[in-house]
Amino acid sequence: MATEIGEMSPPETTASLLSLASASQQPYVSELLSFTLDRLHKEPELLRVDAERIQRQMQEVAVGNYRAFITAADALLAIRQEVSSIDKHLESLIGEVPKLTSGCTEFIDSAENILEKRKMNQALLANHSILLDLLEIPQLMDTCVRNGNFDEALDLEAFVSKLATMHPKLPVIQALAAEVRQTTQSLLSQLLQKLRSNIQLPECLRIIGYLRRIGVFGEYEMRLQFLRCREAWLTGILEDLDQKNAYEYLKGMINCHRMHLFDVVNQYRAIFADDTSGSEENYDGGLLFSWAMHQITSHLKTLKIMLPKITEGGSLSNILDQCMYCAMGLGWVGLDFRGLLPPLFEEAVLNLFSKNMSTAVENFQLVLDSHRWVPLPSVGFPSSGINDDSKDDVTPPSYLMEHPPLAVFINGVSAALNELRPCAPLSLKNVIALELIKGLQAVSDSLLRYNTTRMLRLNESNLFLSLCRAFVEVVFPHCATCFGRCYPGGASIVMDAKSAYDGLSRILAASSSPEPSNKLAKTISIDATSASENGVTSQVEEKHVESPNEKEENSPIPLQIPETPPHES
Repeated sequence: MATEIGEMSPPETTASLLSLASASQQPYVSELLSFTLDRLHKEPELLRVDAERIQRQMQEVAVGNYRAFITAADALLAIRQEVSSIDKHLESLIGEVPKLTSGCTEFIDSAENILEKRKMNQALLANHSILLDLLEIPQLMDTCVRNGNFDEALDLEAFVSKLATMHPKLPVIQALAAEVRQTTQSLLSQLLQKLRSNIQLPECLRIIGYLRRIGVFGEYEMRLQFLRCREAWLTGILEDLDQKNAYEYLKGMINCHRMHLFDVVNQYRAIFADDTSGSEENYDGGLLFSWAMHQITSHLKTLKIMLPKITEGGSLSNILDQCMYCAMGLGWVGLDFRGLLPPLFEEAVLNLFSKNMSTAVENFQLVLDSHRWVPLPSVGFPSSGINDDSKDDVTPPSYLMEHPPLAVFINGVSAALNELRPCAPLSLKNVIALELIKGLQAVSDSLLRYNTTRMLRLNESNLFLSLCRAFVEVVFPHCATCFGRCYPGGASIVMDAKSAYDGLSRILAASSSPEPSNKLAKTISIDATSASENGVTSQVEEKHVESPNEKEENSPIPLQIPETPPHES
């Protein structure tokens, strides 16, 4: 024992001494102090013996009770684990306590909300019938609109608007007002659609009254909307017309404007009685004046586009008469546009006549290019065969049938003048005369070119000169006479333009033909002689051809040209 103490290091000795000085070791320390020196020297040995004894006893006890020690160790380990688990659960519980507190608070709040909703549901149940009536207002209003009960629909709209003003914060009322506004838009569309249909003044007054009750448009906007809707109705009528037939389309358009435009202006003035646009063009509210001018301008533009598509003078005349009648009727409401019509129809008439003259010249050129210079039997009719009692008719000389190119040209000129007669503006007298002279000049130039570019035999040359002489002495005066039937005094205008055939006159003067140029009967005899020389036999009936001065100013009649040269006169 002393050896063990002696072998201990100073820190261990100090710790042992301190442990002996503890309160539990005080009795033993006191006992040691009472021992003698020998006893103290023996004490370590005694202590060692006691320790060994105790050690053996402990080993015996441990061996004898090892199961209990093992069980105690296992229990201690389990207790430690359980204590750790409990510690963790306690920490988790401490962390969940705030959530529990907030959950309880939320539950209290939700319970209060549920209580409020329950009270609202009870109030809703108590006022169920009233709310049901309110919620059915949009459907009822829509039914009224569909059935045309506009007064009832507007009453419902006014009631809902009042509710929305009184309860601006109630979602149900605001949703109800939104649905009613949608139905009001449907009502507005239906009213505007009625304005786009064929309705009379009383119906227009009712519709404008409804629009004023709705209050969507201001006064100026309402007038503008009225005119727009009526214009859409007029446009729809015009769109239904067949634009492929220009004559029928213009007839329908003129009738539409004559009847309906007059009605629209009267309706506008009756509904908006304070409007001054009919008398003060520069008035700021002169909406009707501007709209009416737009309609008249559109009418004139359509005439300008469609008139050139009409190819008959009678149709042009009918359209002019209807336009004048329409303008005269609209004059009762201040829309007389008769002064704007002459330029349009003058242009159409001039274009039609120019086109027909160009066609006549082209047909003459085609027949001349393909003409075979073969003598044809003379064609003549006795004087008794002509309608002596019908002096107003201008019949082309039958002698021209021996010259198919000239006959074709005369037919074309007659057709052009026949189309001109029903609608012949006096202001175009000189212009149309120039067009006719230009056509005659074109024929003369064509004959000059033909004489220059073609090589003809003697008999063919005689026939060509005969054709040129017929043009100068028959065709030209006949065209002048026919033109004089369309325009009194017009024949002199055409006859004064003798420069149109100066070239042919020089050719005829320079020709070696022995017969006088003014003796057409002898020319016919020479042609008949040439025909007999070429092997063609025919009986020639000489007929005195009246001079242009002896003819009355009559209507031109087209010639009937045989397809093949006749063998019998």
